[in-house]
Amino acid sequence: MKNVFAIIGLSVILVGCGPTKPKVDDSAVNNPIVTALDLNNVVEDKVPVTINPGRFSVETVTYRLPKVVQGTYSVSDFGKYVDDFKALDYDGNEIAFTKVDTNTWSITDATKLDKITYYVNDTFDIESSGGIGGEQPFSPAGTNIESTNYVLNLHGFIGYFDSLKNNQYALDVTAPIDFKRSSAIPEKALTPSEDGKSATTSYFADRYFEITDNPMMYGELDVEEFMVGDIKIVLSVYSPNGTHTAASMKQTVFDMMKAQKTYLGDVDSTPRYDIFLYLSDGADTSPKGFGALEHHTSTVVVLPEASSKEGLAKSMIDVVAHEFFHIVTPLSVHSEDVHYFDYANPTFSKHLWMYEGVTEYFAQHFQVYEGLIEADEFYNVVMQKINVSRRMNDAMSFTIMSENVLKEPYAEQYYNVYQKGALIGMCIDILMRKESNGTRSMLSLMKELSGKYGKSKPFEDDNLIAEITAMTYPSVGEFLNTHVQGDVPINYNEFFEMVGLTVGETQVATNYIFAGGQNIIFDADQAQGTISFSAVALENSFWKAQGVQAGDIIKEVNGQELKLANAQQVIGGMFSWQEGQDITMKLERNGEPVEIKTKLTKAYAMSKGLVEAEDATEEQKALRTAWLKG
Repeated sequence: MKNVFAIIGLSVILVGCGPTKPKVDDSAVNNPIVTALDLNNVVEDKVPVTINPGRFSVETVTYRLPKVVQGTYSVSDFGKYVDDFKALDYDGNEIAFTKVDTNTWSITDATKLDKITYYVNDTFDIESSGGIGGEQPFSPAGTNIESTNYVLNLHGFIGYFDSLKNNQYALDVTAPIDFKRSSAIPEKALTPSEDGKSATTSYFADRYFEITDNPMMYGELDVEEFMVGDIKIVLSVYSPNGTHTAASMKQTVFDMMKAQKTYLGDVDSTPRYDIFLYLSDGADTSPKGFGALEHHTSTVVVLPEASSKEGLAKSMIDVVAHEFFHIVTPLSVHSEDVHYFDYANPTFSKHLWMYEGVTEYFAQHFQVYEGLIEADEFYNVVMQKINVSRRMNDAMSFTIMSENVLKEPYAEQYYNVYQKGALIGMCIDILMRKESNGTRSMLSLMKELSGKYGKSKPFEDDNLIAEITAMTYPSVGEFLNTHVQGDVPINYNEFFEMVGLTVGETQVATNYIFAGGQNIIFDADQAQGTISFSAVALENSFWKAQGVQAGDIIKEVNGQELKLANAQQVIGGMFSWQEGQDITMKLERNGEPVEIKTKLTKAYAMSKGLVEAEDATEEQKALRTAWLKG
């Protein structure tokens, strides 16, 4: 999963696993669970759902929707979006049930149970109101129900019986005939209605996991299908105002996936990969959690529709690349906590540094390795991650944090898996290349682990570090025991020295809302509800060239009024601005209007950054080349 991080109240895009093996009862075990979603008969923004489990031979059964879903590390409680739950017998009479907790229903007289019916509200349109009590799902794990678009993360609609988690599922989705249908799970049949106004699409899943692992999108979609080597890519886009199309993003996705396949080499991949992109228009009922959630052969992405073409392309590379690299870990290399995931009472692996951190490292490293970006840009990313990680608890054991990620004080440190976690991957990569004279790497280690374990064989959580040490070098084991399992902060300079880099004051490329590092260039006036430029803006070369002054109140950005109330959406869009884009901005300076109308040029700021040491030895240069270019 790749999430969004809020800095001083402004969200910007940054670059989402269960216990013992489940027991299976013999009741209804051979019957596929027949499920149905009816998009034709939505009532008050709620989709009717029918669950027919077949006959039970036990008196009491338990039905659940997930509390937590794989790839996320927070509570979603999808049961709280269920209304009008009914258990019906074969004569259509209601059977007694008990609501055990938010996500659980216990049904008595289960031998008489014919089916369950209920309505499901979506998560997107209530995000702005804070959700329904407590935490709410991360947007790419959520659901959308509107007349023109349905985001069907099926874990938000379909649950499971405790005794039947490994049963097969038959799923029918009925929708208007003119809807486009895009699904990561293969379509078995399409049956038009007698009046020709709707059609029912039939799907089949071998077990509940496949229900949760295969999202869908229905409605007014724009879809492009194309091949990248031997992988079929299906890009499905919903842009409410038609601002972006799948065709306009096709080349970006093609180039990215081609580079990723080259980078991964002989890692087992997938014959098809689906990308579901929902572009949020910033309305009150639109999703606010920008980022993506991985699945085995697909990803659901939520990004701002206000992004420029260039900005959206950059975001797609950062976000989707991260999710695609999850085919290595945890989708191929994972612990028992992931393999036997418990949606109701999950336990978590100690190794988020690998699942999310190493994945994030690959998502950044492949870009310089395959020539998508220059070394200086990669160095800037590394320094940004160091700076952000040091604002968090740099002396907390990563394994302890991972294992307890739903609890405080660990939950608030989760974001560090994308910062320090990625840096852990970088350090191991450099160590591996140094110890092997450039022949082994972090990626080669993951390939070896994948060969040893793979999708169907989990590793034992407590043994992983010892296994990696035995497979690699004592220095790698010492690093993991000291800085990952232990709580000693990493001295990154030791690793930079190995590759002939040093930290010094240098001009670094930045974007249009920061001035180097994470120094944001805006101030907020809570009383007036306004946003203005701060003195830090003058340290950003672009804004200094435009003549902005500290205290200038920003009234409009590209024709959109800017207020404190919508700053997240408007300034979030500025985060994706790219060089060459035309922009307009209306300011108020000392009560007088000021207008900026220009084309974006590259923005720079002075900051501490990584520079290549002039006195680097040939050995250091060779290791740097092996690290950055192979």
